[in-house]
Amino acid sequence: MSPRQSPPEPGRSALPLLWLLSDARNDAGLEVALRALPPGSGFVFRHYHLDFDQRAARFRALARAAKAAGHLVILAEGAATARDWGADGVYGDCDRVAPAEGMLGLATAHDGEGLAAAGRAGVHGVFLSPVFATRSHPEAEALGIHGFHVLAQQSPVPVIALGGMTKARAAELAWPRWGAIDGLVAKV
Repeated sequence: MSPRQSPPEPGRSALPLLWLLSDARNDAGLEVALRALPPGSGFVFRHYHLDFDQRAARFRALARAAKAAGHLVILAEGAATARDWGADGVYGDCDRVAPAEGMLGLATAHDGEGLAAAGRAGVHGVFLSPVFATRSHPEAEALGIHGFHVLAQQSPVPVIALGGMTKARAAELAWPRWGAIDGLVAKV
């Protein structure tokens, strides 16, 4: 199976092709963006800037909007909290996102070592970044199209392109599975 494909899982559809990730800077446009995404997309709730109670409340509001639009909802937190809050899965560093029974596990990676760690962790997918220059990590060197493809082809799990991604850049990259923070939210 190529890295572009998702492994079939009983009772679960394929890993979404399009992912919206939350951030403090895109918060005001998230409800509109969630309604605009094609059904079956994925939403990763991060919102690290909020304290626990504010984060839980904002998660509940956005999760309702995402699920109403037919999207998977992933929480950047451990499996116990994700289950308590009603998320479909967990997101984060490989060492803390081992997927729990019935939940998706999505990791982050920036190089071949990170991709190998994602495979060892047994996650369902990995966000490989930054493909292009990004506001999230302006100091990080972008992988570029060629560098991304070299790494993605080596990945033991499905790869989601991240970092400076927009619809136009996804087409330029010629990779079907991608996510964005700014690139999917209208400026408000």
